[in-house]
Amino acid sequence: MGLAKTEMFTDKQNEISLFAKAFGHPARVAILQHLFKINSCICGDLVSEIGLAQPTISQHLKELKHLGLIKGSVEGTSVCYCINTENWAKMKSIMLQFLDQDIQSNDCC
Repeated sequence: MGLAKTEMFTDKQNEISLFAKAFGHPARVAILQHLFKINSCICGDLVSEIGLAQPTISQHLKELKHLGLIKGSVEGTSVCYCINTENWAKMKSIMLQFLDQDIQSNDCC
């Protein structure tokens, strides 16, 4: 597989791409929806809520945390997760700006 060559693109283009990656798998969407629904930190019930194996959930949580959309804190032997509201607001602003683009003329195709 070739390199992504992300250095060829602007910082904004790379940022949009990374945020869009969060929505690239329905499990990550389900995790985010659940975190919004409960409006608090969650430690262990994501496996039963989402219906996937613990290692799979952990991988998706790791990706969402890497993207900065969730944050985690250690409580005893488990990590509790919640929405990173500051980064969520930043992501919304960037994505809305991108998605709010309109074609000025419909002279194509």
